[in-house]
Amino acid sequence: MTDGTATAELDVALEKYRTELTGYCYRMLGSSFEAEDAVQDTLVRAWRSYEKFEGRSSLRSWLYRIATNVCLDMLSAGSKRARPMDLSESTPLARAALSPRPDNTWLEPVPDARVLPTVDDPAEAAVAKESIRLAFMAALQQLPPKQRVVLILREVLAWRATEVAELLDTSVASVNSALQRARATLAEQRQSGAGAEVSDPLDEEQQKLLERYVAAFEGYDMTALTALLHEDAVMTMPPFDLWLTGHDDITGFMITIGSACEGSRLFPVQVNGLPGFAQYKPDPDTGGWSPWSVQVLEISDGRLTGFHFFLDTKRWFPLFDLPLHLEVKADETEEGA
Repeated sequence: MTDGTATAELDVALEKYRTELTGYCYRMLGSSFEAEDAVQDTLVRAWRSYEKFEGRSSLRSWLYRIATNVCLDMLSAGSKRARPMDLSESTPLARAALSPRPDNTWLEPVPDARVLPTVDDPAEAAVAKESIRLAFMAALQQLPPKQRVVLILREVLAWRATEVAELLDTSVASVNSALQRARATLAEQRQSGAGAEVSDPLDEEQQKLLERYVAAFEGYDMTALTALLHEDAVMTMPPFDLWLTGHDDITGFMITIGSACEGSRLFPVQVNGLPGFAQYKPDPDTGGWSPWSVQVLEISDGRLTGFHFFLDTKRWFPLFDLPLHLEVKADETEEGA
């Protein structure tokens, strides 16, 4: 076998793990872009040090060890990402103000396809989806980094305690203790409301709910939208720290500060294991529509409970392979004439 062939085979072997490693790093870091950077660093380190890989563990385990060290180094500053409701109280509409915070403050959305590898087991796929939902991700960020490692590997990826202990160079007892503490912290988060916005599996009723939502939003029909929102629904708009509670404040915001969204168009995206939409709003300068947000929706008991707009479209839309402008089609021009 030539050196070129061996190099190509190694590239293929390493690349096979990119998606699942990106999912792991995303859960660790709470950032789509940092996760991709961490995986790229992991694969480069693995490629450079492959001659030292002795095969005492599987290639997959070895890559996870490298990825864990990369993530722990990135988390050494102690920063943890959050949602607006994790940082402040909700703001009444009468006092609403759009105050941005730095990008590294916020838990970031991620396309499902970048972090969820294809699996045959429906139960395994369901766990993977649940573990990237915004509420669960926000709860993960409350854990110390090594507890985060243990919880993700044991509860999400179903590693044995012995495997985690080997990866972390620690004892099984230490792993079990860390897992117990992590579970307790997550249980407290659930009791305080974190995790309550997890969507049910999308059934026919929920699909119809989304269809009604698209019709209400694109038609900017606040009466129809109110009927779809839970009375305690939450709306967030990172990078702004403002968040609103209740359908009255949400729809009130949309017809005042957010009135420029009237006439928007929505296109479905798969994001954080939840239904979502790419929102384009009318562009008065160039015609057509320009990106405005990636929307992530949370559903419970037949109503929308979470309504999250991620507004940094120059970053998000390319990540989701979405165009940065929509042109007006000829038939739409004729209809409007």
